[in-house]
Amino acid sequence: MFTGIISDIGDVVDRQGGVFTISAHYDPASIALGASIAHDGCCLTVTKVEPAPGGCTYTLDVSNETLSKTTLGNWQSGSRINLERALKAGDELGGHLVSGHVDGTARIVAITDDDDSRRFTFEVPADLARFIAPKGSVCLDGTSLTVNEVEGTHFGVNLIPHTLTVTTWGRKTIGDRINLEIDLFARYVARLMEHRA
Repeated sequence: MFTGIISDIGDVVDRQGGVFTISAHYDPASIALGASIAHDGCCLTVTKVEPAPGGCTYTLDVSNETLSKTTLGNWQSGSRINLERALKAGDELGGHLVSGHVDGTARIVAITDDDDSRRFTFEVPADLARFIAPKGSVCLDGTSLTVNEVEGTHFGVNLIPHTLTVTTWGRKTIGDRINLEIDLFARYVARLMEHRA
């Protein structure tokens, strides 16, 4: 489990098909083989880790299913990605509960400045839009965010300067595809309601 609070920005340093090598600032001694780390919101398993200047490099094996359902298929050497280590018992739950299982992708359709903050508007598939509610939580590229408004298949969020600086959000542009995980509770409530109907 994760919280959607980004702890590092990693770089893809190599890609060979579905095998990715990531550079991060984490202490290599703190990453066990088989550890789960969220990459732009996708929970992936570390298969190899090595020390490197300023941190470490580690390897991930990514399935064709994940490549087809997320933005990971577009990653190449030089891609920058939001990273989050798995939640430990007793850790502060700063965002919301996130599984790291991406439901689909959203597309940025508008970006506007709002004083020091920045408003993003997204378009999502209709089958996912029904799970998104004003003032509810959503996980976008691994970042726990609060939904401002919803209109049909569009919804908006507002990112503060801190988030724009310590994540990859400051570099996002209109047209970018973003990994989307809907709120776990919204998914289960909707499923329960389907069974009652």
